[in-house]
Amino acid sequence: MDIVRYAEGAAIGTAVHKLFSEQKALLESILPGADIQHVGSTAVPNSLTKGDLDIQIRVQPEMFEQAILALSELYESNEGSVQTAEFRAFKDDSAVPPLGIQLTVVNSEFDFFWKFRDVLRGNDNYRRKYDALKKRFEGQDMESYREAKNVFFEWLMQTPEFEKL
Repeated sequence: MDIVRYAEGAAIGTAVHKLFSEQKALLESILPGADIQHVGSTAVPNSLTKGDLDIQIRVQPEMFEQAILALSELYESNEGSVQTAEFRAFKDDSAVPPLGIQLTVVNSEFDFFWKFRDVLRGNDNYRRKYDALKKRFEGQDMESYREAKNVFFEWLMQTPEFEKL
């Protein structure tokens, strides 16, 4: 059973930004034209984080299959994640910090990671609410946290700030 642990984002900020810069350069070289975004809690100032780096790669529909092949050469498929005709997840648990990659088709059902980031960056009250949820699950099992997190993000998707994006 995975246990949830959090740290202040600032504590790992240098390592996250260094890894993001390296990965972005690599990804731009193999996926020209892709929109590569730093997402997740490490992309939101003052957030609590599990200490991993999340990257969203947004591609046009005609580029999706090529992107899956290219990313499969570099990263492990995240088998615990949903797979659709417009979304795939990859990971590199050996990276420091650990790395998660979400490949999405632009404007598809799963093209929301950057929106969550932007809403949390722009509304400190929402960020604090999300951090409070994380604190409630500190030391608890990951599955329970993920269920509560999904409920939070479903709520966030109904906010005026999210709907504007």
